[in-house]
Amino acid sequence: MKRSWNALVWIGFGVALFAGLSYYLFFIRFPETRDVPWANLLLFFVAGWLLAVGVRRAYRQPERYRGKISGVILGALSVLLFGLFCYGNFVLARQLPSASDALRPGQPAPGFTLADANGKTIALSELLNKNRAVLLIFYRGYW
Repeated sequence: MKRSWNALVWIGFGVALFAGLSYYLFFIRFPETRDVPWANLLLFFVAGWLLAVGVRRAYRQPERYRGKISGVILGALSVLLFGLFCYGNFVLARQLPSASDALRPGQPAPGFTLADANGKTIALSELLNKNRAVLLIFYRGYW
């Protein structure tokens, strides 16, 4: 009897990859799935179920299905991906500073000194002495 390809193992790993990446690419946009990533946890559950069924099938019927080694490796990678996803969302995300201490629109900014476009240091107080108002623009993220 010819052994066939064990698709459940590969589909399960694909669903696990989709579960991990889709949060940052899609689900983070919506408060319902950003605050508690229930959709991604459900996808990880489906991926784990598919991987478990695929590995079980490979070990129970090795003469019919392939995937003993690849199933274990892909299962371990999926568990690692799930662990990193949970660590990032449930541990690291809780260590972000609270927005309650942030300035509100219209509040005066605290004094600071930074380098301008030419590399010369300039203080906010100097700009306020020369001008009636100063427009501060904050960019979120990295350059």
